[in-house]
Amino acid sequence: MIKPWIFEFLYALADQGAEATPPTAVFDKGIALWKRLDELGFEGIFFSEHHFGLSYSPSPNLLIAAIARSTTRLRLGTMGVVLPLYQPWRVLEEIGMLDHLTGGRLEIGCASGVPQELIQTGISPEENRGRFDETLQILDAWLAEPIISHHGQYYNFDNLRVVPRPLQPSPPKWTTVVSPASATKSAGRRSKICTAFESVARIKEIFDAYRNEADRVGFACGADHLAIRRNVSIAASESEAQERSQIAREVAAKVLAGDPRVQHSSPLLDAPKPGGGFSVHADEFIAGTPAQVAEQIIAQCRSTGAGHILAILGRAVDEHRIRAVELFAEQVIPVLRRAEIARQ
Repeated sequence: MIKPWIFEFLYALADQGAEATPPTAVFDKGIALWKRLDELGFEGIFFSEHHFGLSYSPSPNLLIAAIARSTTRLRLGTMGVVLPLYQPWRVLEEIGMLDHLTGGRLEIGCASGVPQELIQTGISPEENRGRFDETLQILDAWLAEPIISHHGQYYNFDNLRVVPRPLQPSPPKWTTVVSPASATKSAGRRSKICTAFESVARIKEIFDAYRNEADRVGFACGADHLAIRRNVSIAASESEAQERSQIAREVAAKVLAGDPRVQHSSPLLDAPKPGGGFSVHADEFIAGTPAQVAEQIIAQCRSTGAGHILAILGRAVDEHRIRAVELFAEQVIPVLRRAEIARQ
């Protein structure tokens, strides 16, 4: 089975000038769509975190809290909370609160952040990695024990009691990864992983590193521990879907080339900049009729051993995106849930 998720950027398109979209309208449209997802068969929603740009999602935990009581079935998570920007105890406290507010439907997703955003805060790549790793250690310790101590480069405390404890005995942990090395670290801490951008072959390499480390440490992992995030263009006709996908590819290429004129149209808000160590491959873009989209997703998941697909179904919450969500739910999700994924 392949579990289908919505990946939510909460784009703020045309957020400057006389034609600005009011933030209130962006939130209202987003919340209305997310409530509908509770009835459409999606596994859940993963909210992203972004700063200083084109997303109204600087605090994904607030968005989860905003819809926690208006949904009953959806799993709700972050992919992910940018840990270097927070005091670790605050992150733990919010995790505990949200798991109760969602009735035990929380997914804990963590990320080290987008370099071009973090650099604006004065955090160097070295400090970013150090704070990220330390906070992950603190998180893992707290999920195992109610009272924790930690002595590191950035955080030092003894006998810290962080409440409330999560409602779930063991909330699922997720980490965004971009390399075999980061996948290996995640397997060591029994965290599920999600990756994007790269070719199917490269993602298989990343997932193989995860599986190899899991085998080494005696961690029984399978398809349910692995997720791929993709940009999906879906329409009733193949030509319309391909047209929209081609526009997205062209805009993404211009953004990656540093063209500031197309930032508001970018389908890849968190796309890597040149020299970042990874790239955007053509496999990132899935397009076609519902049957073609389902076929492509299943092929990618089977090739890599992934049991989850995080779909970016458009950018702004408009009529086109609503229809894309409906098509995906009606004709793609049933096929994905019937698909069998074997361990690689």
